[in-house]
Amino acid sequence: MSELKINFTCAERFLKYVKVDTQSDHDSNTFPSTEKQKDLAIILVQELKEIGVNDIEMDEYGYVYATIPSNTNKRVPVICLCSHMDTSPDAPGNNVFPVIHKNYQGGDIVLPNDNSQIIKPDEYPLLKNKTGEDIITTDGTTLLGADDKAGIAEIMDAVKYFYDNPEVKHGKIRILFTPDEEVGHGVDNADMKKLGAEIGYTIDGSDLGSVENETFSADAVTIKISGVNVHPGFGKNKIENAIKIGGKIISKLPQDSLSPETTEGKEGFIHPVSLKAEVDSAVMKFIIRDFETEGLIEKENLLKKITEETLKEYKNSSYEFIVEESYRNLKMILDKRPEIVEYALEAVKRSGVKPVLNSIRGGTDGSRLSFMGLPCPNIFAGGHAFHSRKEWISIQDMQKAVETIINLCIIWEEKS
Repeated sequence: MSELKINFTCAERFLKYVKVDTQSDHDSNTFPSTEKQKDLAIILVQELKEIGVNDIEMDEYGYVYATIPSNTNKRVPVICLCSHMDTSPDAPGNNVFPVIHKNYQGGDIVLPNDNSQIIKPDEYPLLKNKTGEDIITTDGTTLLGADDKAGIAEIMDAVKYFYDNPEVKHGKIRILFTPDEEVGHGVDNADMKKLGAEIGYTIDGSDLGSVENETFSADAVTIKISGVNVHPGFGKNKIENAIKIGGKIISKLPQDSLSPETTEGKEGFIHPVSLKAEVDSAVMKFIIRDFETEGLIEKENLLKKITEETLKEYKNSSYEFIVEESYRNLKMILDKRPEIVEYALEAVKRSGVKPVLNSIRGGTDGSRLSFMGLPCPNIFAGGHAFHSRKEWISIQDMQKAVETIINLCIIWEEKS
């Protein structure tokens, strides 16, 4: 097995992509939730053309589809490589100014345009392993967008490699770049028939070498409260304040468990994410997470019981309790095709990195794609501190992700 000789372009591509504002919007009723996501899609279409890709489409929703044709006589399953174009709305995302810290020599990284933003190895222990590497950060005023523009840059670099090295055998590869992953709608309008893939890999993970074959299962709960309002001067024994009712429900949640701030590993949680209220009405939104569907149901039943008990104290008020499925643990699908994960781990190993099998305390486009007929684990892209101004990534880790993608496609051809 010869060592891959790659003229890497992922860092240059990444530095270009992060300057395009592609934040999605939780409150939008359109798809994509923000038109500006298409600005990056247009750039990607042009770059794919420059590489030499002929089969490219950007559809009305902003999805980018592209094909690398097979160059082998073997029957190789069609692989989809997927990353998302949008960035999180949780931190500022426009006017991103990336900063390269070349030959990092350890210690704190103080971000130049906001000195209160300090990336400390004590807070991010993996930074201690990056001595001598080139670290990209923000200037401290915005997020970076490694989630998931790093994955896009890495896929694009792998595409370029295959076109530059036609002697390297691989099957048909489909590329899918999606909008709106960060707001939970990344594959709402993905055309699976058009995609025509049998196996998928999202390049949307974090730590070097990680392959993730398990995600949370997720539901969203909305509680609508109808209270009672009268003139406050005459409110005694009449007002039933929906703001206070909502606050009481939240206060009855466990204080030392079942929340993101008190859980780790395989522990799930009930997480209130918004409360919009007036005296006579309130709308509360929660996200419910667990690795097992049964665990989701238990948590939803607990929240409903708390709501019922609270509303018993308010005889003239009422509530609605609405549960919506978000996604399910992709491990249920991947366990039926163990080679999909095994080949990913082998690809990491061939790239000279120790593979690590992880679970995600979250979800990816792959969670839903897996239940749409496309088994889809997640592979590292190299970024850290996602959704924050302290986001950072090693250029060398990005390059290892590129190698992993290339090796993965080679392995599927070899073993077919």
